[in-house]
Amino acid sequence: AGHDVYYLKPEDRDARETLVKIQTGSDALRGEGFNNDKEDFSFISSEQAEKYFKDTPVALENTKRIAERCTLELELGNWVFPHIALENNKIPDEELREIVYRGIVSRRLEESKEITERIEYELKIIKDKGYAAYFLVVADLLSYAHKKHILTTIRGSVAGSLVTYLAHITNVNPIEYKIPFERFLNPERPSAPDIDMDFADNRRDEMIQYAKEKYGEDKVAQIGTFGTMMARAAVRDVARALGHPYGTGDKVAKLIPFGSQGFPMTITKAIEVEPELKKLYKENKDVKKIIDLAKKIEGCARHISVHAAGVVISPTPLTDFVPLQFDPKGGNIITQYNMHAVEDAGLLKFDFLGIKNLAILADTVERVKDVHQITIDIENIPLDDKKTYDMLARGETMGLFQLNGSGMTRFLKDLKPSTIHDINAMVALYRPGPMESIPSYIERKHNTQLITYIDPRMEDILAQSYGVLTYQDDVLMIAIQMAGYSWLEADKLRKAMGKKIPEEMEAQHEKFIEGAITKGLSPDKAKRLWKLIEPFAAYGFNKAHAASYGKVAYQTAYMKANYPALYMASLLTADSGDVDKVSESITECTRMGIPVLPPDINESVSDFAAVTTDSASHKIRFGLRSIKNFGEGIGNIIIEERIRGGKYVTLVNFLERIHDRNLNKKSLEALIKCGALDQFGERGTMLANIDLLLSYGRESGKLTQKNQDSLFGALPKDSENSLALVEAPPATQEEKLSWEKELLGLYVSGHPLDQYREKLAKRTKTIEELKQTLRDGMSTVIAGIVEEAKPIFTKNGDKMAFARIADYNGSIEVVVFPKVFTLYQNLLEPQKCIAVKGRMSGRNGEKSIIVEAIKAL
Repeated sequence: AGHDVYYLKPEDRDARETLVKIQTGSDALRGEGFNNDKEDFSFISSEQAEKYFKDTPVALENTKRIAERCTLELELGNWVFPHIALENNKIPDEELREIVYRGIVSRRLEESKEITERIEYELKIIKDKGYAAYFLVVADLLSYAHKKHILTTIRGSVAGSLVTYLAHITNVNPIEYKIPFERFLNPERPSAPDIDMDFADNRRDEMIQYAKEKYGEDKVAQIGTFGTMMARAAVRDVARALGHPYGTGDKVAKLIPFGSQGFPMTITKAIEVEPELKKLYKENKDVKKIIDLAKKIEGCARHISVHAAGVVISPTPLTDFVPLQFDPKGGNIITQYNMHAVEDAGLLKFDFLGIKNLAILADTVERVKDVHQITIDIENIPLDDKKTYDMLARGETMGLFQLNGSGMTRFLKDLKPSTIHDINAMVALYRPGPMESIPSYIERKHNTQLITYIDPRMEDILAQSYGVLTYQDDVLMIAIQMAGYSWLEADKLRKAMGKKIPEEMEAQHEKFIEGAITKGLSPDKAKRLWKLIEPFAAYGFNKAHAASYGKVAYQTAYMKANYPALYMASLLTADSGDVDKVSESITECTRMGIPVLPPDINESVSDFAAVTTDSASHKIRFGLRSIKNFGEGIGNIIIEERIRGGKYVTLVNFLERIHDRNLNKKSLEALIKCGALDQFGERGTMLANIDLLLSYGRESGKLTQKNQDSLFGALPKDSENSLALVEAPPATQEEKLSWEKELLGLYVSGHPLDQYREKLAKRTKTIEELKQTLRDGMSTVIAGIVEEAKPIFTKNGDKMAFARIADYNGSIEVVVFPKVFTLYQNLLEPQKCIAVKGRMSGRNGEKSIIVEAIKAL
């Protein structure tokens, strides 16, 4: 195409085959499979090239045409924003200003000097940076969410902006919470703002669809992301590629520990910290080869998938900025650039994140409206509700956002929170590093005489947290006010502390000490202050993020405290399909005195529902959708017919009203076994007569259409107009529980351990308690039911087993090695109730028990 070309000697090598591998230019070719000695290459002109392609001249002509059309130039570093249509030719900055000042009224604030000064300060920075259009797009997206009653919150530092609060983007007032704007955006910040939007996870797709409708299908796409070869995956892939049995790669991979605190484990690090892996690497040639090759591919891209949240919106078709492709799993359009390359190309990333807790809150609000005819404005609930704080002080945190878990619960019981600031602080402090400050926070809250400051100037920064360093912003403000840092320098300090690079830390240490002394601190106090902030900064939450998430945490606690049955029904619905979580929630309902009952043909809806008893208290019913082997379609038909024609009076009445082919043997059997038809008869009897019931239903359906009498009319019926069923042995309690476990995933009307409940409560802790408290190697005894047992053979041909033992609200894997298995194999059968003595093991990041002895309960 008019450029110089290299081709490879010898002469008989087909130049056309090698053309795809050769480079143009003046340097020698460097290509795989070629001798890189320059002597091996000949230089030819474009005219000479025609000689070698004389039989296919069209190849050269087309190459030239394509080259002349390829004039792509990517401008990097310039931001482009979605096109926003504004009335009266207004510019984005004018529109944003009008929205913000209208927000003073809609947020029910009084216009004051403090508010207007803060607005003008923020608007100036936004204007100077040229970001007004970005804020308008986010405000429009969230305005749509609010209109459609899609619950939202915002994560990250953006909650420090008064402009975003007044534009109804964020949900907390930064002046009230004393959150600095500069952590989000300041004149010295080189990068673009980042507003991460959280939506109720069951309605996130609606938001993405709205963006496509608003800005154009060809201008909106989710961002692609590249899965990389992490240490374990690299080892497994290499072992498989080399033809080793699965067990070889799996054994080596499982010896690689998990990373911690957000840092992935590398193969090199794993060899250093895991003696068994190090020994295998040195002594086993196959393992050494696998690991050496795995190191070479570790960190390389393995596949493309969809970013969990990232969406891009462009002013013109996306292909002007990024290459696109179909999502390999779903068929949606995604970018072939990852999020960093997308931003390099000039497109700002919009984060659409889904949060289950927001869906739970929205669902609870709807249930309260349906049951109590009360409309709750969840964004404006009172923040001083005594019921809520009393519940948290009692440690009743199961199912709450950010506040659950044994460690957090223990701290909340000690703290006895009384303000939203206490909740925000706990959200921020409960993480590695800052967690060490929680006891001091609790002590100072209950005894204000313990509050001290290294310097009086720190009081203004730390007053709300009783003098305890709590937020990332505290470090930044201390560096700015007490060591003379600018906002840009303070942000560099934060990043240096996060990366923990020794050279950077030493430079920051010297700069901080020098600045603090210049600002009036003694050398001793300056050093004390550095030691205070250094371990904290790497893991601290920023204050805006803690305030946003703290509010959602309070909202979940408020709804649980004030509408417990409705909240728990929403929680169960959200976790439907996750047996462990549903089991945990049912245990919590039992503790709260809320009965959770099997499905019922006259009370159940699709999902879990709180239903009112005669005493006006609530119980929760499993939904028909929860039943396995039972189609959602037939469930909806049963519910719709009940709404239309009233409750089903008898079994005959039910069969005469449901005429759908999906009410077949499988689905009717599921209804009987799970207890949904208990009010009409005994389960064993109904199952024994299931063919008769189905025949009656089919016959009545046909004759209803023809308006004729049924052939079953001659069959004897009792006084309640029910079919006279053939007698059969009643179902045993064990059978009922087994059916519930099979069809609902867990025991509902009872538990196989019930007969031992009293003794177990005195003698053993629950499995979940032991998993939370026991460390590796510690001895313990657990009791439960064998859910599953998988015998396997070792390399030596000995038999051992992996089993799963469950109690009322948790389960754990137990490992039974050959010697122990030989003694107790008759007890390792599903549905047997046993006690197990053994040692706790945490290998591979999952708790299990190495069994020493077993006995039947």
